[in-house]
Amino acid sequence: MSTIGLVAFLVALVAFLAAAGHAGYLALMTSAAKKRPGGDAVVEFAKKRAPVAGGTLGVTLLALLLSGGGAVTGVLAILLAGGGGVASFKALQSSQSRFHSGNL
Repeated sequence: MSTIGLVAFLVALVAFLAAAGHAGYLALMTSAAKKRPGGDAVVEFAKKRAPVAGGTLGVTLLALLLSGGGAVTGVLAILLAGGGGVASFKALQSSQSRFHSGNL
């Protein structure tokens, strides 16, 4: 594997883990809210955020798959992973802050 391929793989892996963390956070919130009375607002909030989590998860998975190619696909993978990773990290922070502040 070339240097650019290794860098692309590492960036894509970190971005994928960030996106999976956001999706997992929403899944855990939904699961816990369904078990408690009055958790409908949290379930609705998580449903509204799910498309963002799924989209960033898909983009970072694509970047992870592209990272094994040549130099051109490696650069493309880095760009996709960087954008998807940053977007999912910011979305996770936004979800956490809105949930903890009670602004659902």
